[in-house]
Amino acid sequence: MIENVIIIGGGPAGLSAAIYLARAGLKPLLFAGSPPGGQLTLTSDVENFPGFEAINGAELITRMRKQAEKFGTKIVDENIIKVDFSKKPFQIFLDSTSNQSKSVILATGAKALWLGLESEKRLRGKGVSACATCDGFFFKDKTVAVVGGGDTACEDALTITKFASKVYLIHRKNELRASKIMQKRVKENPKIELILSTTVEEVLGENRVVGIKIRNTKSEIRNLDVNGVFVAIGHKPDTELFKDQIELDERGYVKLKIRRSTSVEGVFAAGDCADPYYRQAATAAGTGIEAALEVERWLENLQ
Repeated sequence: MIENVIIIGGGPAGLSAAIYLARAGLKPLLFAGSPPGGQLTLTSDVENFPGFEAINGAELITRMRKQAEKFGTKIVDENIIKVDFSKKPFQIFLDSTSNQSKSVILATGAKALWLGLESEKRLRGKGVSACATCDGFFFKDKTVAVVGGGDTACEDALTITKFASKVYLIHRKNELRASKIMQKRVKENPKIELILSTTVEEVLGENRVVGIKIRNTKSEIRNLDVNGVFVAIGHKPDTELFKDQIELDERGYVKLKIRRSTSVEGVFAAGDCADPYYRQAATAAGTGIEAALEVERWLENLQ
């Protein structure tokens, strides 16, 4: 059987695309991966997704899945191991089976890069975050630490000063690598204190972040009392699977031509795998809808 459309990715982009395509009667097949849900399932409370004053990230994904299934989407919680976009119909391979499709939407998302600490992993969603735009609001009048030295880290630190009373910006090198204008803004902000040549050794707290243990280049160790930790050392798009199949940029993000289309006709992309800038659940959902509408038009033209 040749599917009309296969969606790879079970986050907000993939599920939004599925809802639209299913309502159009195209019976999309969605591979959500294992475990399914993407970055949103690591977020505790989401307060900036339209329609919800506050909702748990995993609950939001569950509701979107149910809505997609209600209209006829088939969702499979398995990982794709290989794709072949060199000929039509496109081939999608799992461990033991393969599927063919007239069109494909890539919605595999991106992963935040983490420090690799056990305590950091344990406290994700409990004061540890990789999204200042998503979670900065929860730290009103609190003290937080931002880890990183590039433009993203500086932007996050500045964003959080709108809410927090104090922000430590911690970088392992002896100078920031952000652009000069971003460095200037950070250094001129009275709420931000720079801590250079320093690494975070441990995030402190049992059920909630209460501090961090830091070490400088002289091996001097001290604790800082903070209520939150924002890790801003970069993101990596989940596009390794497609590197020999479609055109990616130097960072691995899917290169878009026009209207969510990739370098291969009939293959479209949505969400964070093609978005190095915004990385929000709502923007991902919007691009998923765009991709769905483009697939619908593309399939009509095929016929």
